[in-house]
Amino acid sequence: MSEQQEKLLEVKNLKTYFRTRAGIVKAVDDVSFSVSSGKTLGIVGESGSGKTISSMSIMQLVPMPPGGIVGGEIWYNGQDLLKLSKSEMRKIRGNEIAMIFQEPMTSLNPVYTIGNQICEVITLHQKVSKREAKDKAIEMLRLVEIPNPEKRINEYPHQLSGGMRQRAMIAMALSCNPGLLICDEPTTALDVTIQAQVLDLINTLKTKVGSAIIMITHALGVIAEVADEVIVMYCGKIMEQADVYSLFENPKHPYTQGLMNSIPSLEGAKEKLTPIPGMVPKLTDIPDGCVFHPRCSSAKEVCSIYAPDIYVSDGHLVRCLKYSEEHGKEWGESNV
Repeated sequence: MSEQQEKLLEVKNLKTYFRTRAGIVKAVDDVSFSVSSGKTLGIVGESGSGKTISSMSIMQLVPMPPGGIVGGEIWYNGQDLLKLSKSEMRKIRGNEIAMIFQEPMTSLNPVYTIGNQICEVITLHQKVSKREAKDKAIEMLRLVEIPNPEKRINEYPHQLSGGMRQRAMIAMALSCNPGLLICDEPTTALDVTIQAQVLDLINTLKTKVGSAIIMITHALGVIAEVADEVIVMYCGKIMEQADVYSLFENPKHPYTQGLMNSIPSLEGAKEKLTPIPGMVPKLTDIPDGCVFHPRCSSAKEVCSIYAPDIYVSDGHLVRCLKYSEEHGKEWGESNV
């Protein structure tokens, strides 16, 4: 089996820009990653880092205009999605690649029942009768552990709790047995108990269905729970990429370290958290050099001059001049 076939999804040098009155917004700027079947890729970062736009680019849901994919390749199951026609992409979207959106109440249509909305997805992509589609919808609601699915299928979104609505969204996303499931902050609007249940459900379904999963979140705790590999994004770029164990045991990039230091811990319950100073810059006013250097406690003068490439350090991919053979000496020694 070739390397291309082993990777269910491979994104290469993706660039998604938006034209605004203030200038060009580089929401996703030269991003590359891959995910294999049965694996979970976590994408983490602050709001505005490019996480959601990356996933919307994969689904080709970026509003055009003002947005547009201006460069790169998105390979899924051996074909470049960016070269497909709109009708060909519609056959893949929701069928082979499905997405769970952040807020189920805004994603579900309030004037249609849960059953109608799940059945619509099934009949659109599969040659089944209405009766078979309804049976499949009930089966999916049962799979996501919604009690009394025969009754719930006839209810409207406002009649379900937040957790139930999110489970219904998961049922809809999985109704066509997609090879890739994209979860865009699926637990943000839920309380912690329901969050844990939804994460356990996603992990269980990954085992049962064998889908590849992309988990997008700003919560490192969620990443630790579900991910096999993690990429950390900031201002549309990948700052660090590693397997989940290596990332949490030994974060390399100052931004990743800052995110870690912002997490409360039981051991240090009486200690103050150490937030990252400053704010994410406007994407129309990106600083010169390293995009993170104005907020970085380890920044040197060289960081404001040179934009770092991706470097390899102990199996990590790190976008920091500290790990550059040329500039590592600025920190006293090369960290490659």
